[in-house]
Amino acid sequence: MPFARPIFWNVPHWAELTQYVLGALVAIVFLAGLWWRVRKWRLGRPEPGTHSLTERFKRVVIDGLTRRIQSVVKNGLFQWRLSTDPFSIVMHLLIFWGMVVLFIGTAVATIDLDFTHLLFDFQFLTGNVYRLFEFSLDLFGTLLIVGLIMAAYRRFVVRPERLQAAHAPTVSWDSVYLLTILFLIAVTGFVAEGLRIAEGVRIAEQDMSAAPWVQAAGWAPVGFALAGLFGPLSSATIQSLHQVIWWTHALLAFAFIASVPFTKAFHLVSSPLNMFFRNPVPGGRLGPGLESGVEKVNDFTWRQLLQVDSCTWCGKCQDVCPGHASGFPLSPKDIVQKLDGRLIRTAAAESVHGDLIAADELWSCCACRACEEVCPVFIEQPGIIVDMRRHLVYQGEVDEGLQDALMNIQRYGNSFGQSGRKRTEWTKTLDFPVKDARKEEIEYLWFLGDYASYDQRAQDVTRATARVFHQVGLDFGVLAQGEQNAGNDVRRIGEEGLFDLLREKNVKALEKANFQKIVTTDPHTYNTLKNEYTAGESEEEAGAALNGRPVLHYTELFDDLIRRGKLAAERSLGYAATYHDPCYLGRYNGIYDAPRRVIEAMGVKLVEMPRNRSNSFCCGAGGGRIWMKDMPGIDERPAESRIKEALALPGVEYFIVACPKDLAMFQDAVKTVGAEDRLKVVDLGELVLEAIHRSVETEAES
Repeated sequence: MPFARPIFWNVPHWAELTQYVLGALVAIVFLAGLWWRVRKWRLGRPEPGTHSLTERFKRVVIDGLTRRIQSVVKNGLFQWRLSTDPFSIVMHLLIFWGMVVLFIGTAVATIDLDFTHLLFDFQFLTGNVYRLFEFSLDLFGTLLIVGLIMAAYRRFVVRPERLQAAHAPTVSWDSVYLLTILFLIAVTGFVAEGLRIAEGVRIAEQDMSAAPWVQAAGWAPVGFALAGLFGPLSSATIQSLHQVIWWTHALLAFAFIASVPFTKAFHLVSSPLNMFFRNPVPGGRLGPGLESGVEKVNDFTWRQLLQVDSCTWCGKCQDVCPGHASGFPLSPKDIVQKLDGRLIRTAAAESVHGDLIAADELWSCCACRACEEVCPVFIEQPGIIVDMRRHLVYQGEVDEGLQDALMNIQRYGNSFGQSGRKRTEWTKTLDFPVKDARKEEIEYLWFLGDYASYDQRAQDVTRATARVFHQVGLDFGVLAQGEQNAGNDVRRIGEEGLFDLLREKNVKALEKANFQKIVTTDPHTYNTLKNEYTAGESEEEAGAALNGRPVLHYTELFDDLIRRGKLAAERSLGYAATYHDPCYLGRYNGIYDAPRRVIEAMGVKLVEMPRNRSNSFCCGAGGGRIWMKDMPGIDERPAESRIKEALALPGVEYFIVACPKDLAMFQDAVKTVGAEDRLKVVDLGELVLEAIHRSVETEAES
């Protein structure tokens, strides 16, 4: 016997009409709430290079639309950024797709009724199509309930620290509401289905033609099982109970939809929008900000306010934050949530500094981008923090050590407060000359950076690297006193004016030099030369560094020389070692494989730390932290935590770094934890020198 989905079974005609009226009212409330949110984003200033949200949207549609849609599909629909956390990704996928399929099912049923049935006297939810429809809704409804139980277990039983907020109640009532209403929607849907099937089976036993849709009952396993429980009830009781449950289910669904713009559930809208509108420029490139920085919420750009409003409160940023792990008064999640709270309360004209966000919170950030890398909805927390730091710098609220470093850089061009003429003193003990790129034509301009030039420990590494360059016949030179601090950390402190001055001076020096490529041993310098020394500030020019001349980190150069057969180990070193990914080489610029290939080519057995590559743990030096004093109450410095992580690896003798600041931070950390006899911190350049020529005299012997 042909059968189709029953249309408003046991629902009075007045209830049908009421449902449509309520649906229209809910749509109005939802759209009004959505516009309320959009108006809050529009409180922000325009993005650099655009004048309005409308202009930005036009730009997105014209440029990069396919890539943006792919990002939303990958990271929004399939939660790819949660792939490293099996529990989270399973939970989120179950909840998300459970909701999506149930919503689609409701929409399909509505179309089946209001369009095909009423307008054309035709139903497509019939026969096997209806069976598949019933099975799909039961399956995904069950998955939704499982996901909600997992979420409730994690939030209210396990209660990880990252889900707690320092400024909020112990229990997040917003989360309680969201989990509860979704659970009740799913349960009442199943109960209503079970009651309908129970009565349908009873009717079909007497006259199958009166309830032919019962033929599909077995394809709704949850509803069919519940129908067995309701079977003993009388027909009158089942029908009355069904109407009550049907209305409860409908009202809960309407309430949820209407509440979306006003609750945590709004991230279902704002998060995909943030993924779609995210900045396409390289992650290592900060955008220009206001000279006075961000004082009030409406000093942020509209896109930053959209980011703030898209936070899912998951706390993953807090979990990977080196400042938070060390006991600094910093949680990227709390900063974003506090800004969101200020935005929602429409207090856009009030200062965000002081009572809302303390200066110590902002100065605790290492600008390592670990939070940004792990954020499932692509919030750019470091950029938000730097914009607020700019205001502190503008107001002169700067740490004493940081102020000294900035004054040295402004006066001498380096953070050590040394004369520019001393930048090349490290070359005096070399048995070969180093060319001055201001006077001689060279292939590779070596832009050293402050630590490689002035720090005594780093100078040993600089000499070792110079010997490798010389050994392989590299045509290289330096800018000598013409070089200034590149300004990477100066910019992330928030001193934009000083950064512009340094960039201007360095660009002029580079213009006078005759070279083909730039190489540097400092990832901080590498990042800013590659991503921020551009001809202009538009997105189209991002990455077009130094008129197209490439910028290489020395690990990339070594890797290329090995590939071309110009660099090879004379003898396998045979060491067991681990490697630390520098933030500004790895997360900022995606350079992970080149240094590892070089290490293995030198005959070193590489043992990875648990936190490696994009999950590498910051040494704590970035964002100007290397120039600041530790705050009271620090549990354990980030570098010390990292050394302990390496010490737990079996048989590891060497801790390899590829950054002069890392060298300083980790050598100090090894001493602090008392592990100098167990673990030696070495730079990759030193290992390469040892491997390519075992007879080369060490610096101590020199």
